[in-house]
Amino acid sequence: MNTAYLDKEHFQQHDISTRLTHLATHLTQIQSLTSNKAQLDEVVIFMRQSLHFIEWTVPSLVEIDIDQAAELVDLGRTIARWQHNWNKVCAETSSRNEIADTAGKLSERVREISAVV
Repeated sequence: MNTAYLDKEHFQQHDISTRLTHLATHLTQIQSLTSNKAQLDEVVIFMRQSLHFIEWTVPSLVEIDIDQAAELVDLGRTIARWQHNWNKVCAETSSRNEIADTAGKLSERVREISAVV
């Protein structure tokens, strides 16, 4: 999926498992890019797109498994907090490392969910 352009209709044509795989891939990118201070602007793009992926996936997932849909909503809140504190996070290596670690774990969890839907 092109990181510069998001197409909601195209994205929603995929099954839920594929949508979740895209989200997990974005989380892996966040994990990778957060540790490189030169690429922090790209992280914000991946965060924004991830929030769109969540918004476009949750309504369909609610019909299948409301608990997993709630997990995605919680994930969205986590990403929104990262965005809100991004200027502070950028200045602190420990905060970036924490986000990278959490993004990696969340990516794995999203992949687990994608395997069962």
